[in-house]
Amino acid sequence: MTDPVPGPPAGSARLDPAHPFAAFGLPGPPGGEEFWGAPGPVFVPGHDGGWTTLFRWRGGPAAVEFESWSSPVPMVRWCDTDCWYAEVRMPARLRVTYRIRAGEDWYADPLNPVGAGGERSIAATPDAPPQPHWPAVGADDVLPLPPTRIRWASGRLGGRRTVRVHPVAGGGPVVLLLDGDDWLYLHPAVTAFDAAAAAGELPPVTLVFLPAGDRLAEYACRPELWEAVREELLPRVADCGVPGDPDRLVVAGQSLGGLSAVYAALEFPDLVSRVACQSGSFWWTPEASGLADPLGGPVGGAVAARLRERPAPAGLRIAFDLGEHETRMRPHCEEVEGLVRRAGATVRVSRSAAEHDRAGWRQALLRDVAWVLA
Repeated sequence: MTDPVPGPPAGSARLDPAHPFAAFGLPGPPGGEEFWGAPGPVFVPGHDGGWTTLFRWRGGPAAVEFESWSSPVPMVRWCDTDCWYAEVRMPARLRVTYRIRAGEDWYADPLNPVGAGGERSIAATPDAPPQPHWPAVGADDVLPLPPTRIRWASGRLGGRRTVRVHPVAGGGPVVLLLDGDDWLYLHPAVTAFDAAAAAGELPPVTLVFLPAGDRLAEYACRPELWEAVREELLPRVADCGVPGDPDRLVVAGQSLGGLSAVYAALEFPDLVSRVACQSGSFWWTPEASGLADPLGGPVGGAVAARLRERPAPAGLRIAFDLGEHETRMRPHCEEVEGLVRRAGATVRVSRSAAEHDRAGWRQALLRDVAWVLA
């Protein structure tokens, strides 16, 4: 899951009824079998240094819905064919999750072989950096699930959840993946971490996929989650029979999960001293969720306020990543990055070809977990 970030629409339909497909080099007449045999989406360079992207849908009225980068873009019908299409202006260097809405239903793009779960596809502009180790996943593919699972009924958090555990290259330091179900069912983290380790780009680790309950309640700056991890979950991981070292814990989180991971490093340094944080929601304050514009509050939110009062504990190693197109998030993230660095922590800062989208975070996840363990 990702958290919505308010902002103006970034994409829009641009229609050319005279000859809408000629510039994209698609074969055959529009709506013919050759036309539908060409994969999509299709990109051509735009006049502004970005890309004009063609999305096609065979059937009835539809719209392209993006994870967070743009408001929905309606498709239009080509003449009397069953072809519906939209031309969308995309900036340079963007990887984004999208789906097709037709009526009340959502679908992965049947022309796109790169998916994220059964109802989502991933579009990457031709200049977006590659994501080695993350395989193309079709809508009907079933991602591998680690056989080791822990049924965790937390006394502190309430409820029940299933935590999966996977040793990579024999296992090693525990890497706790917040929003773990997204990394199991939407993006094949098991496959990607195994491939990165086999390529020598990642040391042996033990992945622990922690699903979220109430994300805002658990991932806000509150101690209950991390008390439960320390006192309830990690002892269960140590006893599950999978090789791993919970004493060398890495926490990886995105959005609210990134906020929670950095909070844990500040408030529980004996538990968490290595963090991979992508697009941390550092706009968060206790009052923010009730505001019409949650990102319009104090720069750096509650985490920055805490760091101004008390420096970060010694020995922290934190990798920060943010999407290049997350313009409203940038001041909040830069404030926290600077405060953590000035406190003496070892910090790495990078920017991914993405907006607020897990499809853009996933290569940074592999890279930054390897870095914090270096």
